[in-house]
Amino acid sequence: MTTTDGPDFASSSLPRHLLRGAVGISALVGAFALLPLYGPATLALAPVGLLALRGCPTCWAIGLAQTLSRGRLRRECGTDGRCELRTAGSGPAGV
Repeated sequence: MTTTDGPDFASSSLPRHLLRGAVGISALVGAFALLPLYGPATLALAPVGLLALRGCPTCWAIGLAQTLSRGRLRRECGTDGRCELRTAGSGPAGV
């Protein structure tokens, strides 16, 4: 069985990933929503949000999907070059 060589955006647990998302999205929204009230100083929240989201909201969303599927779905490639998506310890996914 081989694993994919692509980037891995998953977290070690779902609660940790959701917490990172809540902090990141709240900080990004707060950075711009509080701008009229507190001025440019609120833009200091933007780097906090990007750090919590590991760079971009899209990467966080991909990581959420990877975190949810971790341990449930696996891609297995045979020696014939054919790859299949399988659930952990069973036949083809969806069967």
